[in-house]
Amino acid sequence: MSSARSSSGETGRIWVGSIVVDCTDLPRMIAFWQEALHYVPRDPPEADGVVLKDPEGQGPNLSLSRTTEGPLDDYRIHLDLYSSDPDAEVQRLLRIGATVKRPADEAHDFVTLSDPDGNLFDVIDKKGWRFGQRV
Repeated sequence: MSSARSSSGETGRIWVGSIVVDCTDLPRMIAFWQEALHYVPRDPPEADGVVLKDPEGQGPNLSLSRTTEGPLDDYRIHLDLYSSDPDAEVQRLLRIGATVKRPADEAHDFVTLSDPDGNLFDVIDKKGWRFGQRV
């Protein structure tokens, strides 16, 4: 990771602190993403949202924010979930409420799913990897 020098001359780093997903059904989305990622609330959920965190402190936070606008047709930001067993993970995610939007094919190493609120995300085939590193 590169570092940047601020106007005061300090060297700093920048990283993803939280990925924000807008949703209309907050309780359902909390239940889905907690089960999907095995994350836990950082603080008690509030009426307008919650921040879910990796209990091991390795992954970025996932912020769920209540909105009334619904999912957009074109998504500009989404989650790429890496998996060393993508077929099993896709099946697990479907069991807990995801929907297939674009299945894997020979030209792509991922499946596009939507969460219960219609937000799209991909499950990327990382067979032979373990949490960001080749095994």
